[in-house]
Amino acid sequence: QDQSGESGGGMVRPGESLGLSCVTSGIGFSAYAMGWYRKAPGKQHELVAVSSTGGIAKYSDYVQDRFIVSRDNGKKTLYLQMNNLKPEDTAIYYCNTFPAEGRWGEGSVVTVPS
Repeated sequence: QDQSGESGGGMVRPGESLGLSCVTSGIGFSAYAMGWYRKAPGKQHELVAVSSTGGIAKYSDYVQDRFIVSRDNGKKTLYLQMNNLKPEDTAIYYCNTFPAEGRWGEGSVVTVPS
C-alpha cells in the first residue's frame, strides 16, 4: 500500500523559513512526478509545487520565488524548502503523486500567525 510520511512543520513568524520532508513507501518513487499540496481550514487541497521525474520544478503563483521543491530518488523522499513564509501559507501540507491519487497522509502542519 502506498504511504507517505510528511514532517518538518511547525509555527514560525512571518518572513521565517521551514523545511518539509516526505518519505514515501510502496511506490516506485522515481517513476512518478510528485507534488506538494496544502489544505487550509475550510478550503480544498491546492497544489503548491511539482517535481517531475527528472527533478524539474514548477510552482503555483502564490509560492513562486519563495518555495523550493526537490527530491532524492534514492531515499524516496520529497522536500519543500519554504522561505519568507506568510500568514496565508498556514495550512496542512501533504505530498502525493502528481496528479494526486490514492489516499492522503497525515500531513504536516505549518502555522504562520499574522
